[in-house]
Amino acid sequence: MKGIMILGTASDVGKSLIATAICRAYANEGVRVAPFKSQNMSNNSYVTSDGKEIGRAQGIQAEAARTEATVMMNPILLKPSCDLQSEVVLFGKAANTMSGKAYREDFYELGLEAIQTALEDLGQDFEMIVMEGAGSPAEMNLKDRELVNMKVAEMADVPAILVADIDRGGVFASIVGTLELLTPTERSRVQGLVINKFRGDLSLFDEGIKWLELKTGIPVLGVLPHLDNHMIDGEDSLSIPPATSKAGLDLAVIKPPYISNYSDLEPFYSEPDVSIRWVSKVDEIGDPDGVILPGTKSTIRDLQFFKATGLADWLVDYAAKGGFIVGICGGYQMLGESLLDPHGRDTGTVSSQEEGLGIIPAVTTFLPHKKTVQRMAAAHPGTGIRRTLEGYEIHVGETVFSSAYQSFLLLEDGKEEGYYGQGGRIIGTYLHHLFHNDEWRNHWLNSIRKAKGQPVRAPVYIGRVKDRRYDELAAHFTRHIDWDKLKEISEKWSTRHELA
Repeated sequence: MKGIMILGTASDVGKSLIATAICRAYANEGVRVAPFKSQNMSNNSYVTSDGKEIGRAQGIQAEAARTEATVMMNPILLKPSCDLQSEVVLFGKAANTMSGKAYREDFYELGLEAIQTALEDLGQDFEMIVMEGAGSPAEMNLKDRELVNMKVAEMADVPAILVADIDRGGVFASIVGTLELLTPTERSRVQGLVINKFRGDLSLFDEGIKWLELKTGIPVLGVLPHLDNHMIDGEDSLSIPPATSKAGLDLAVIKPPYISNYSDLEPFYSEPDVSIRWVSKVDEIGDPDGVILPGTKSTIRDLQFFKATGLADWLVDYAAKGGFIVGICGGYQMLGESLLDPHGRDTGTVSSQEEGLGIIPAVTTFLPHKKTVQRMAAAHPGTGIRRTLEGYEIHVGETVFSSAYQSFLLLEDGKEEGYYGQGGRIIGTYLHHLFHNDEWRNHWLNSIRKAKGQPVRAPVYIGRVKDRRYDELAAHFTRHIDWDKLKEISEKWSTRHELA
């Protein structure tokens, strides 16, 4: 198998972004390339065309590679539901909920089998596999039964590139320390170093490159300048874009501890007059023009957090005063009158229940099985809005209304979905990526602009520039990295080992 493994000295050093860039760079050269991450821990997920669930990073990388995302690109997805447990998604379907200890003890052999199956499948269809590790490959307390870093590089027999983030400091120690903690065999697999997120004059690091190469004996393939506003969806909560401050509209995102699919909010970063703030405490809320309640992997626990912090009372008061609120998935469920968990699917405790915010007349019951499906829809005729939308659903809750209401969407199968109240000031839906629909996002923002007495604006077409961003990312990468050397590393390793 021909491939390359992208390792990092820590989490959030840029592995996902670099893997995305490599996928697009190969695709631009006509290579049939696929991304791969054996085990992903993230609540920011992606639904494939056949209704399966994988890590969002691999879905984005597949888009960059100009190929369709499949479960083989991320056979194991761990979705944390609390501090001690995660839902295990195997080949796109929820298989179990396990503690970290149980996962290590009971899942390891099954995980190895899944990874081998996925690698063999991808190897039949693609010429090049761009693999991504997780965290650090030198977590000594976990290393003996890891399923995502050096073990996978060994299974696929591919060379590795080690990425370090200079922006956080300590880059020399992180690189040398990581290499020192690897076994000699593992170290021999690391064939290149990449320094990421450099700010300032690149020539100032020339001596650093010489020192690293002399100390480690491994070539530095390049130094990547810090790339602001790249607009490539992140993998986990560490990658949530920072708040913005712009003149115009002020949107507050009420951030739950177990936030999921925060990529729902990323299109707002490209709106020239929209500021996004992530709020976790009442004293941070201020007086926003609109509020968004995003998805969560643990709706009841996060609702309890909002109650404990006073955010729940603030939301109820904000809605009563005519504020604009959109709840997506778990955020939608919180807006209802009550949440019932008879099977313990949301909380892990059978027969749990929690009083909702009471903003919409609905009751949500958490069911044993998860729904994952891509959706095409139109705004319900009753809303008076003529817009088509697309997105996806990932949820275990079923929401039933207790009194007359106006649906938000009309799905492609004719079923009604969501809630539309107070002339569009209160909206709830299970449709993730609602705001990635440019015409709809523009309609909603213009509703707020009109309410504030501000002029309406034309749509910003995010979808039209997405592919261009992949090309720009690949160009940025190949401009600062010895691209020919990186390709040579994979080619020579593959040839040498095939002939061995």
